[in-house]
Amino acid sequence: MLRPVAVIGAGPFGLSSAAHLRARGIPVRVFGEPMVSWRAHMPAGMLLKSTPAATSIDAPQPGHTLADYCDAAGTPRLVEDDDIIPIETFIAYGQWFQQQLVPDLERVRVVSVDRRGGAGSASGSASGGFELKLSSGELFTARAVVVATGLSGLAHLPPELAGAARDGPSPAGPVSHTSQHSDLGRFSGKDLMVVGAGQSALETAVLAAEAGARVRVITRGHGSVGFGAPPWEQPRFRPGSPFGRAWSLWALSYYPHAYRYLPAQLRHYLVRHVLGPLGAWWLRDRFEGRAEVVEVERIVRAEAPDRRPVLTVRTADGATRRLDADHVIAGTGYRVDVAAMDFLSPELRTELAVSRGTPRLGAGFRSSVPGLYFTGLPAAASYGPVMRFVCGTEFASPRLARHLAASGR
Repeated sequence: MLRPVAVIGAGPFGLSSAAHLRARGIPVRVFGEPMVSWRAHMPAGMLLKSTPAATSIDAPQPGHTLADYCDAAGTPRLVEDDDIIPIETFIAYGQWFQQQLVPDLERVRVVSVDRRGGAGSASGSASGGFELKLSSGELFTARAVVVATGLSGLAHLPPELAGAARDGPSPAGPVSHTSQHSDLGRFSGKDLMVVGAGQSALETAVLAAEAGARVRVITRGHGSVGFGAPPWEQPRFRPGSPFGRAWSLWALSYYPHAYRYLPAQLRHYLVRHVLGPLGAWWLRDRFEGRAEVVEVERIVRAEAPDRRPVLTVRTADGATRRLDADHVIAGTGYRVDVAAMDFLSPELRTELAVSRGTPRLGAGFRSSVPGLYFTGLPAAASYGPVMRFVCGTEFASPRLARHLAASGR
């Protein structure tokens, strides 16, 4: 009997990959809680920055788009570029997709992944597969592993904030990360600083202010808070993409094939700077007048005397200023680091070819370790910024499944 492929993660990329693998007749076991990053690490009341065109999870057959879910749920269809998607709707869509196409999802955690028999043994060859241990205590062998763990464990805290978060970011401590808050009402009546200028930081600031917090947004550079243009102001004579009308966005969305052949420095630059940091067009009116913006050249250091965070910042004119608050939230995004994926054995992590902490991927999203694949955000440095968004499943999932099908023959 053919050993199954293990898919680790049950967010959009994991569910889409599993659906495509099954459509090709490949045995699959899928592990994780459905849409857990969205359910547990995003604030209530959040609205998605992405348009409906950028939010459908790719399936091997028609009938499973966001609009199809709306029809099935009896809610208004979300199809136009100016339709705004509540996070609750997106979570329900992902759960519906899972129930339709991955009904036997196993809601257990993968504790460890290692070469079958160990990296140095005869059975640890490319054809030997992998040994996985589950939180249920089960041990089993998979012929291949697809890592689709999304944002889990990848929250980024800049070094300059670490001085006020010696035990790491925590909602109960002086400094936290945007991914650690599902209810911002806890800051009602408190002084809050939010560091960052991307959608996550700006929407967190708005939601906290609307809940009664006094909010300052700390950003680097003059005029660093910006918002995208609404759909009706997009250039008409440029090609469309799920992210707007621009030749660069069109190429990155629909032709990621050649991206991995670009110089590494350029690839990493584009992943970090294309489509960000920028607030959604619909957030501008809610933001203006609700949060004070403090533009700085850089944050020099952070301290937390008596557990109250204090930021020392350098302003554009070279002056030094101290800012304090009841709490600091870092809206500083996510960084892929294979070293943080501790479910992979130390031997696998050592063997993986990486570039700035991200796995180097070849055709079909395969890594340098035969049989080990990565999709979603960890694939962005190889296939471009589209892998940061749900619509990246349209490119990634069928290609990953096709490569796995071919390698199993």
